[in-house]
Amino acid sequence: MSCLETPVRTRPTKEGAIDFNPFEAMQPRTPAEAPADARNGGRVKANAVAPQGVYLPNHNIQTPDMRSPDYVQVSTAAAISLGLMAGQMHRCACTHCLNLLLTYPEGCRANCAYCGLARHREADRDYADRNFIRVDWPAVPMVEIVDRVKAQGTKTSFHRMCISMITHPKSDMDTVTVLKTWTDRIDPSDIPVSILSNPTTMSRADVQRLKDLGADIFTVAFDAATPELFERTRGKTVEGPHHWEKYWEVMEHAADIFGREKIGVHLIAGMGETEHEMLTMVQRVKDMGGHSHMFSFYPESGSLMDHLPATPRDQWRRVQLARYLIDYRDVRLEHMRFDNHGRVIDYGLPAAEVDTVIEAGTAFRTSGCPGKIAEDVSACDRPYGDSPPSNIASFPFQPNKKDRAKIRRQLGWKVPEARG
Repeated sequence: MSCLETPVRTRPTKEGAIDFNPFEAMQPRTPAEAPADARNGGRVKANAVAPQGVYLPNHNIQTPDMRSPDYVQVSTAAAISLGLMAGQMHRCACTHCLNLLLTYPEGCRANCAYCGLARHREADRDYADRNFIRVDWPAVPMVEIVDRVKAQGTKTSFHRMCISMITHPKSDMDTVTVLKTWTDRIDPSDIPVSILSNPTTMSRADVQRLKDLGADIFTVAFDAATPELFERTRGKTVEGPHHWEKYWEVMEHAADIFGREKIGVHLIAGMGETEHEMLTMVQRVKDMGGHSHMFSFYPESGSLMDHLPATPRDQWRRVQLARYLIDYRDVRLEHMRFDNHGRVIDYGLPAAEVDTVIEAGTAFRTSGCPGKIAEDVSACDRPYGDSPPSNIASFPFQPNKKDRAKIRRQLGWKVPEARG
């Protein structure tokens, strides 16, 4: 590690303007109470429409009564890659991660302020019709998904499969069944399996069972980087069931059971934490043997935070770069310097070394569980999950020369002059 100081690089802003989302400005709305007939999937159950094959969300109350483990939802990107939906993704031929989401008429019983699946939307839209990470999630029989992936054989685009749990009484049991349905026919050494867990309902035994059944990586979606933000967006403040301490308890179990390089957390940058607070969380996870899979906050339609601003690109690029340096370049938080707003002003490396990382572009790709390209390249590319294609936050592909020039402008970073 060099002891040479990196020159401070900050992007100039207009007088009085800020290039980060402060805590006091990112206040969610108070959730409204749903009508009695809409609670717990009431309309779906009353309609009693039986599912018939693949269900494409159509935003009405005729949603079929679909349940895991027989049914799961898949992202739009995965549905296109599976041939279940027509469509194209900007500059992407496919996605490399098959994201499966458990589904029930009752929906997720949590009420997270930033999430399109939140319980408060019962009055607005039935569960299978709700948007999540800004796209629709078709519901598909689990056996059909396995059939299609099996038929693709070695030509499949998928480098990894991920089961995303939700907060529901049957989620733990059904995750086991979905995992077994997969591993009975798909060798997890060919397509490894990740678990995006729901710590609120899990015990150490649950974590161990998933490992024993062939899961490769276990992740915990903290999303909020501080206890205060966690409570404000996921806890009692928004009538949610989650607790910061419980999430860390399950994270500790995962670290012990799955081991180093086989655990991770999801984090959303720009919900009101400082950059120093976010990177403190990243360092804590790194010290446990894990990696941080980071999103840029991008307001989800229908959520309690859909009126709030997306993460400024300045803030996002600084945190994105610093996260990568901690996770993959052995830079530590204490090597970096921050201003009095908690913004990164020194990345802890000489300017030339930082410039090399920026020019490589990998730091600005979507972060997540690794695929088959490299340890620092995520299989879970989540195309445009946290930005529009016109102003990409997390690149689902390798940034080209034009992309990297834009990243430099957003960072306020210039190529360092060579020293004689």
